[in-house]
Amino acid sequence: MATVDRPLEESVVELLDHFGIERAHIAGGGNPTFTDWHGLAARYPERVASLTVVSPAILDGSMLAGMAARLLVVAGDQAGTGQGAARLAADLPDITAHSLRDYEAQPWADVAADRSDELAPAMLTFLDRHPVAPAALPETVGELAGISYRIRGAGPPLLLLPLMLAPAQWEPILPALSARYCTISLGGPRLGVVGLLEARGRSAYLTVVRNVLDVAAIRAGETVLEVGGGSGVVLREIARRTAGASRIVDVDISPYLLREAAALADQEGLAGRMEFREGSAETIPLADNSVDVALSFTVLEEGDADRMLAELVRITRPGGRVAVIVRAVDMPAWVSVPVNAEILAKVEHQRGMANGSAAAAGCGDRGLYNRLHVAGLTRLTCFPQFAVLSPEEAARLTIAKQRILASLTAVEAEEWQAAVARAEADGTFCLAAAYHCAVGTKPA
Repeated sequence: MATVDRPLEESVVELLDHFGIERAHIAGGGNPTFTDWHGLAARYPERVASLTVVSPAILDGSMLAGMAARLLVVAGDQAGTGQGAARLAADLPDITAHSLRDYEAQPWADVAADRSDELAPAMLTFLDRHPVAPAALPETVGELAGISYRIRGAGPPLLLLPLMLAPAQWEPILPALSARYCTISLGGPRLGVVGLLEARGRSAYLTVVRNVLDVAAIRAGETVLEVGGGSGVVLREIARRTAGASRIVDVDISPYLLREAAALADQEGLAGRMEFREGSAETIPLADNSVDVALSFTVLEEGDADRMLAELVRITRPGGRVAVIVRAVDMPAWVSVPVNAEILAKVEHQRGMANGSAAAAGCGDRGLYNRLHVAGLTRLTCFPQFAVLSPEEAARLTIAKQRILASLTAVEAEEWQAAVARAEADGTFCLAAAYHCAVGTKPA
């Protein structure tokens, strides 16, 4: 059986067994990466000495009830994760909660970098209350069971799972943690947001991307930039399309994602066709008029959209194209479940239920189309698309379903769940997320 077909928790247990670790502290991010530790906590709770969850969006209190006394939840006190953590603390009073004051822990927030002076002491105080046998492991890097690892420090074992989209991941507090614990940082294409992005790249979302790439019409010899390339799904698609005839540049603010993207490209023999540069979408580290096609896929939601668009236009040559996709937070997901009109109206009213929200200055709505016009692009092609969420995108499906349930009364929720169960049983259930897509040309 291929490693990717195995449940992730089985691979993690194999890793623990390989290192001779009976029990370990586990720390990771909240949704969408909660699935990294979810299976381990559910199926192998005896292997989990303690669990630290940073910036959780949604947590299943019933699943975590058995380990509430050894659970630390770290969350900002602003909307979103703060509310979710507060609800969990109310349901499970035995958990340890640490609130980051005046902090909004968005999925892309760099928590360990922004609040290292709080996060490290809070974790160490909590971990010290749950002693576990030390691990005698050399400092090394490697890969096992489809999971990459890096070992630092000595002492009780602490598995560090990815922190969502945080650029620095755990790095800012690794020295403090490794001074007292044997830290084992895990990565690879199955974990964290890389696992989510790779799953999305195997889903109908890639059809959305391919349709936009068709409109952008990349030609042989052209230089192509993707800003915020993530795990490199689109980069590898372009490399295959152009068969080495184009220069491909990935600019990403996250060293973590750049490392993972380069490793995945190398595994497919495509790394020689790409360049990987660290940089922000708001200040792209490329010269004016230096690329033929500039791509930004599901990035404009996460910062200052107008600044990002201005940068994309700046670095594009006259006559070149700028192509953008954003998650449509202003559109409801499309659901196939047959229910009465009142329930369906409530469900369809839940805008962005499969796509989350956008930052204050970000863009995740139909305003994208006018923004490209204001940015000076011409010959615009603007079109929304839907992509059916696949079973691999379990995290997003779970979030969407939970948001739907939260909008319904108890009676409506019961009818809705029964209808979903019937649709899933007969194979007719589907839930599709919406995207706004646009391609424009920089005037000559």
